[in-house]
Amino acid sequence: MKQRRRLSLGLYMAPSLTGVSIFFILPFIVVFYYSMVDNPINNEFVFFDNFINVFSNGAFQLAAMNTLKFSMVAVPLAVLLSLGLAMLLDHKIPYRSQFRTFFLTPMMVPVASVVLIFQVIFHYNGAMNDVLSIFGISKIDWFKSSYAQVVIIILFLWKNLGYNMILFMAAISSIPKDILEVAVLESASPWQVFINIKIRYLSSTILFVTILSLISSFKVFREIYLLTSDYPYDTLYMLQHFMNNTFRSLDYQKLSAAAIIMSIFMIIIIGALFITENRFGKDMEE
Repeated sequence: MKQRRRLSLGLYMAPSLTGVSIFFILPFIVVFYYSMVDNPINNEFVFFDNFINVFSNGAFQLAAMNTLKFSMVAVPLAVLLSLGLAMLLDHKIPYRSQFRTFFLTPMMVPVASVVLIFQVIFHYNGAMNDVLSIFGISKIDWFKSSYAQVVIIILFLWKNLGYNMILFMAAISSIPKDILEVAVLESASPWQVFINIKIRYLSSTILFVTILSLISSFKVFREIYLLTSDYPYDTLYMLQHFMNNTFRSLDYQKLSAAAIIMSIFMIIIIGALFITENRFGKDMEE
């Protein structure tokens, strides 16, 4: 009976395992192999030389630093602001449904349309500079200045806050009401309720939203590419630009090594987030 169950389980899982192996595991093995050879023709192993060349590459250093700065600012803002909006909408405020619709609208707008809107607003002759001129501030070339990454952070938040907010609202609605009522009866302050109860129950959702926001921050290349093309201003040159330009030059070794480095970095960050969530959310699961 056990053998029959294992056989049936294996047959049910076979299609999924086959798909994962062909489209995920096998390509990763190929990428790892290319990162260890000098070129796809000679196939001579050079071990970590490609990784050393990538780390010493000025374009990679610039792209990695810009991506790190962007993620360190955009991801916490995306999590905190969406959590704050969800907590605000959890109360009965006027125009609650309209307020929620306003933040969900960007999810229905194509990326190209979003980029067009921001081009109109932040162009050198755009609406933002017209507003600044009223206060006597000279025009700023937003996409070719030190403020360029600020514009992309605003775009990122506008595009992602609505989805994160919905996730937090669903998690808040699942918090047991009796626990909140007991806390109020025990004279707990709103801050104590938020820190000791709500945050504990929201820990898994915070982890999920953080991971989604982190992944989205690495995918902001499409918006930047549509705004500034292949080689943008230095502060907007991200890892995705480095990957795209390396792919166009057919430098598979450098591209594979950079992909492995980025994967390791993501694994470390996500692993640290899981450890943190397990530490604060374990008592809630129990």
